[in-house]
Amino acid sequence: MKESEFYDPTKETMPVEERERFLNEQLREIVNYAYHNAPAVKEKMDSVGVAPSQIVTVGDLEKIPITRKDDFSELQKLNPPFGGFLGVPEIKEIYVSPGPIYEPEIPNAQYVAAAKALYATGFRKGDRAMVTVSFHMVPAGQHFAGAMEKLGITMIPTGVGNTEIQLQIMRDLKVSGYAGTPSFLMTLIKKAEELGYNFRQDFELRRALVGAEMLPESLRRTFEQDYDIRTQQIYTTAELLLLGYECSQKSGWHIPEEVLIEIVDHETGKQLAPGEVGAIVATPFNKIFPLIRYGTGDLSSINVELCPCGRTSPRLTGLLGRVGEEVKVRGMFVHPRQVKEVMAKLNQIAQFQVKVGRHKHRDVITINLELKDETVDKQQLTNDLAKAFQDVCRVKADEIEFVTRGTIPEEHKVIVDERIWE
Repeated sequence: MKESEFYDPTKETMPVEERERFLNEQLREIVNYAYHNAPAVKEKMDSVGVAPSQIVTVGDLEKIPITRKDDFSELQKLNPPFGGFLGVPEIKEIYVSPGPIYEPEIPNAQYVAAAKALYATGFRKGDRAMVTVSFHMVPAGQHFAGAMEKLGITMIPTGVGNTEIQLQIMRDLKVSGYAGTPSFLMTLIKKAEELGYNFRQDFELRRALVGAEMLPESLRRTFEQDYDIRTQQIYTTAELLLLGYECSQKSGWHIPEEVLIEIVDHETGKQLAPGEVGAIVATPFNKIFPLIRYGTGDLSSINVELCPCGRTSPRLTGLLGRVGEEVKVRGMFVHPRQVKEVMAKLNQIAQFQVKVGRHKHRDVITINLELKDETVDKQQLTNDLAKAFQDVCRVKADEIEFVTRGTIPEEHKVIVDERIWE
């Protein structure tokens, strides 16, 4: 019989309509619980006159103010140690993340979410896996450890640093799995090669779940093609832990059933349509630390198309930057990373800059370009760029102008907002 691709097939593949009912039920339960057990949640709901009974569906969350990551450390200082968000009378553990931000024990639901991510990456019972993130103060190491215990994986808590010792452990124990950052995995591989090993032949590492930093596709290809290491990403934050994970399709981060994610206009808190770029706001189904509508400060969009892997959960499309770097144009947020993605498709361009102006009460987008070769077909390039820009940024460029080399400074903003509001 073929092995299941899913850690929890019932939840991961539930029909879309059933998933919607499930999330709304979970939402009603956690909001009601948080209101009556976490004073800070009651305070912020009372401040806008919203009762738990008014939160029936995901759309109703817009009625509740967002608690922003940038404000969280200050909230904890005002009401130590957890800012009034602790939802239980007793806890077993306290973790400390930079800020400092204090977090209580990891809920079982988060071990389940991380187990789903590991399973989706190919980790199975009997694997030996090195966890190379910190076990010191922060919850990251214990998060992986608890998830691996659920899967029957033998976990080796190596933590960070000590590359030569880690390589010896990896080789002696025939380690098959890795959890940590992609950059440290590459550091281990390069150190092995410096020591004269053929990493692909001399080590048995075949799967890696990576996070905490960006994974360029070029680096993923190196891991997979050169070293035969299946490599998939997760999206986590210190306060909320796992918010998304890749499947074998590697086409976005599935949102686990243990958390509800909104993509919102960070200025208004209003929910955005699928495909629109906005701020990630999370509501974990966590009674220990019920952070209702917690803004991570990261930007993304949601893809609701069904994934070929069989999971029916929506997917985050990756991290598209941080709140504050983007510019809102004609109701759409445009982020520098989106612009860079467009330009990467067109190798004729040496330098680029997007300027946003205002003409007759309308936003105007002008793209300035410096070319590597002035003999290129400028009309064709204009057409290609206009289409790519609209496809990725979901807003139309009004003008594409070719400027002489040196016009755009070496150190420059990708997007310049020149609008004057009078």
